[in-house]
Amino acid sequence: MLAYEDIVAARERIRSGVVETGCPASFALAAHGEGRFHLKAEFRQRTGSFKDRGSLNKLLRIDPAAREAGVVAASAGNHAQALAYHASRLGIACTIVMPVHAPLTKVANTRGYGAQVIQTGETLSDGMALVERLASEKGLTPVHAFDDFDVMAGQGTMGLEILEQVPDVTTVIVPIGGGGMISSIATAMKERRPGMRVIGVEAAASPGAQASLAAGAPAHLESSDTLADGIAVKRIGDLTFPHLQALVDDVVLIDEEQITRAIFFLLESEKVVVEGGGAVSVAAILEGEVDLRSSDTTVCILSGGNIDMNLVSRIIDRALWADGRLARLAVVVRDRPGYLNEVTALVAIEGANVLHIEHTRAFGDISVGKVGIELTIETRGPEHIAKIVIKLRELGHRVEELS
Repeated sequence: MLAYEDIVAARERIRSGVVETGCPASFALAAHGEGRFHLKAEFRQRTGSFKDRGSLNKLLRIDPAAREAGVVAASAGNHAQALAYHASRLGIACTIVMPVHAPLTKVANTRGYGAQVIQTGETLSDGMALVERLASEKGLTPVHAFDDFDVMAGQGTMGLEILEQVPDVTTVIVPIGGGGMISSIATAMKERRPGMRVIGVEAAASPGAQASLAAGAPAHLESSDTLADGIAVKRIGDLTFPHLQALVDDVVLIDEEQITRAIFFLLESEKVVVEGGGAVSVAAILEGEVDLRSSDTTVCILSGGNIDMNLVSRIIDRALWADGRLARLAVVVRDRPGYLNEVTALVAIEGANVLHIEHTRAFGDISVGKVGIELTIETRGPEHIAKIVIKLRELGHRVEELS
């Protein structure tokens, strides 16, 4: 088992090379749960995630001969970037094996930090065979993303910071992928405060920890297609599993729509950009998956912010649709001059904004002499949409809200 003393030693070892990230209060979350809330901003690390901590601690622990030969790792992106950056800073050659469909921004950043990148397989686990072969053939030192005591000790330094930043913390909510972060945070924090709760959160599409705890041993899962790519692993660690059994109070699952809502909530309410795996801790609060009391002080770990901006754009649109602040209306009007203007003028008078418009005479269900207009509009919400629909119908137009 990981020792508390190893985490304390790791903190001194890596102190000058990582960011002591903030843990500010979240007033927006208070409307969605009992007690007080803080957000541990690990997306503020140099490479955008908590992985800086474990990667640096491991690199500083390997011997000179191993440094000379270089290191190799399999990673979906965050461990890759952290290891590549710190290896480059320390003058150590680094090879990273990434999934074929790893986010483009993470692949580009990893190469930008100086690592050789090889893309193969669908998930982190698929690349491990190549890592083992490269380690054997070229004498490279493998640096596992989570199943390594030195990596875990570095990640656990986050727990020590939280205890200092939020002295009255009673609950910490931690994303779970392979289990290294939650294992080490639980080790650090429960050593100092045994009665506090440590809650893990997984993507429902990749519930490795929950399945493993139910089975009593690390379980292998095939399903791992999730927006939370940073925590999608097929099998949690052999070293991390005993810590989950002994120290983690509960593990909850969050689905893809809930992850989307959490990312959007953080964008809109907290003004921060967080990736799917980093947002699941907040999703657990928004969806009421964690039982909290008014006396609780809860810290949510925002473990990373390395998300593709194209994906952010789609998440924003999807969340606005779900919230009723974007809508599509199909309106059928007489094919006469002025009717299109009548429709758009009414939308404007009612305080909505037309984002896109198209009209056609070719719809099979529209009679000759009529024209179909499809509007994408920006509104204040469902009640606003309903009012606009009523007003258009009062003018004699056929109106349907499109999904």
